[in-house]
Amino acid sequence: MRKWTVVLAVLAMATASLGMAQQNLIKVNLQLKWFPQAQFAGFFVAKERGFFRAQGLDVTLLPAGDQSPIQVVQSGAADFGTTWIADLLVARERGIPVVHLAQIFQRSGFTLVALKSTGVKDLCKDLKGKSVGVWPSGNEYPAVALFRKCGLTSSLDPRAANPDVKAVSYPFDPSLVFPDKVQLVSAMTYNEVNQIAGLGYDESKVDVFKLADEGINLLEDLIFTTERVLNERNFKGSGLTGRQVAARLIRASLQGWDWAVKNQAETVEKYVLPFCGNTCKGSGSRADAKGHQTWQMAEIAKLYNAGATTKGWAGFLAPADFQASVKLLRDQGILTKDPPRQAVDYGPWEEATGKKAADYK
Repeated sequence: MRKWTVVLAVLAMATASLGMAQQNLIKVNLQLKWFPQAQFAGFFVAKERGFFRAQGLDVTLLPAGDQSPIQVVQSGAADFGTTWIADLLVARERGIPVVHLAQIFQRSGFTLVALKSTGVKDLCKDLKGKSVGVWPSGNEYPAVALFRKCGLTSSLDPRAANPDVKAVSYPFDPSLVFPDKVQLVSAMTYNEVNQIAGLGYDESKVDVFKLADEGINLLEDLIFTTERVLNERNFKGSGLTGRQVAARLIRASLQGWDWAVKNQAETVEKYVLPFCGNTCKGSGSRADAKGHQTWQMAEIAKLYNAGATTKGWAGFLAPADFQASVKLLRDQGILTKDPPRQAVDYGPWEEATGKKAADYK
């Protein structure tokens, strides 16, 4: 009996220690850029497989609401967020002290889709006189950059009296405008391209123009925060600085993304479908929920497994890619000056990975 008493006492102490450890987890809110879907698979995996917890973090993944991730993080309602690099740099120029921490997607998935019957073969030559569906709230910047790179004015520019291109803003569901109201429509490789196919316009009926192939490789999903969060000396009373918490978040997130990309089928089945709910299927997609998310996961993996990731530097923003984005945005007048040095902080990523940004080749 004495032996079992000792065993039970040890078990009770272990259970109590586990409970205390869970109570001591640091609560972190991560604002996602869109509704739950495979676009955020790595974060779902990091949460459900305990990678965040192993770093001492209790992470709540917040789906998109009426506000942009930058607004939510700036307000303090979230500590970190995901967004696109153009949106982050424009916000920075407008005085919002957001900071780029880690680059998840290493290639842009932004496309313009047109019916083959429209005769659009070369964007710069054939866009004039066309109507183009674009997204609001900073998601239009890649299309704007393309228009300006091609020397075309658009209705997005209030100074253009007779614009070459009519931009039609639409709320992300291509069926609302394509092909009845616009000849070309914005579409991500991993989402709307499949939705458009589901509307009856598959690869045999459309041309998909990837903006990255047109020299508009404005990188998308990244992790960011504000200078205020990074400068916290005692993040939410945890005893850790904001920079230390950022490093832990990055470390667990990259672990989740690596696992998700290597185990796509299991990721979709166990970690995406339970999260995505009504957004699983995608409006108009040609497949059921599982089919659409499987498509999306495969396309997302291509954006993750590119650039720096292929060199073993997942999450790293290559300086050349950053400078290319800045130059493109400046050349097109979307930015009026170079962003300050504080717009990108490699420190948390370096702490998370053990690598030094200066060693990247």
